Amino acid sequence: MSSLSVLLLGTFCLIMCLNACHAQLLEGIYCGRDNCYDVLNITREASVSDVRKSYRRLAKKTHPDLFRDEVQKKEAETNFKLLATAYEILRDEEARKDYNYMLDNPDEYYSHYYRYYRRRMAPKVDVRVVIFVTITLISIVQYYSLWQRYDSAIKYFMTVPKYRIKAQEIAAEQQRQEEAANSGGKNGRPKSRAKVSKAELKEEQERRIRQIIEEKMDIKGAYAKPKISDLLWVQLIILPYTIIKYVYWYGNWIWRFTILRQPYGDEEKLYLIRRYMKLGQYQFDGLEEHERQDYLDMELWIKENFDEWKAEQEEELKAKLAESARHKSYRRYMKNHGPGRMTFED
Repeated sequence: MSSLSVLLLGTFCLIMCLNACHAQLLEGIYCGRDNCYDVLNITREASVSDVRKSYRRLAKKTHPDLFRDEVQKKEAETNFKLLATAYEILRDEEARKDYNYMLDNPDEYYSHYYRYYRRRMAPKVDVRVVIFVTITLISIVQYYSLWQRYDSAIKYFMTVPKYRIKAQEIAAEQQRQEEAANSGGKNGRPKSRAKVSKAELKEEQERRIRQIIEEKMDIKGAYAKPKISDLLWVQLIILPYTIIKYVYWYGNWIWRFTILRQPYGDEEKLYLIRRYMKLGQYQFDGLEEHERQDYLDMELWIKENFDEWKAEQEEELKAKLAESARHKSYRRYMKNHGPGRMTFED
């Protein structure tokens, strides 16, 4: 082989090696055609502390303010920006991981651009801020939802004749007392007041009825009047107190009723009945007072009595369903056609 052929072959190999070296460094992302590790004069095994130390050492040497000449100053600005870019990439664990992936997989061009711009364009929001905003929004929605349910309960009781008539009687008595207190003159006649329309009188009456029902009606359960302690934010704040209170209650229960064998009080009996019925606190509080008293009279806190009562309730329900015309029609349909199903022929 001639010397010219050897020279051409060597030149070709050198060009291919240079292209291979630059193939893993893409223009426009990370440090461009420069290697971020070479910019900071560190190796890939360098720690974050080493990255910080090298950046500070080089920044003192390449800072643009150290140069007077305009040409040197512009060159220093370019080098300083590259140095800052390399530092920002290598000090961040996720960005450094993506950069190392690009160095190890130079052929995945589109993947590198996607990883780079996905990280740059993604909003950098503190997780604590997200949690704070989320809990706040949930608490606001919860607050308005509770008030809406309470308002619907009040409106319902205003339509129930039993409560409405009682509230009207109380409102009429209050109105008579107000007129008596405002009466003037020797004859005890009420002072004259501006005439009001029927619509205004009706609106005033409805307002009085609602106010009386809100004051006199003790609504319990899920439709009870909202309290600040029901909100999620407050519940999270008092969570340690709630846990301590539950642990104390549970330990006290074991000590009093398991170890000392003390008799149950009404509160403990109602708790056992609610647990056997598998009802939530709001659901159980929504029961009428006479219902809870009936449960106490039947001694349903005793498991055997509760099981017997539950079996009786199920038998009564079956008997009512057997007498129901709608349920008979349903059973007849199920007997003739079976459970509903969908096929391709349908």
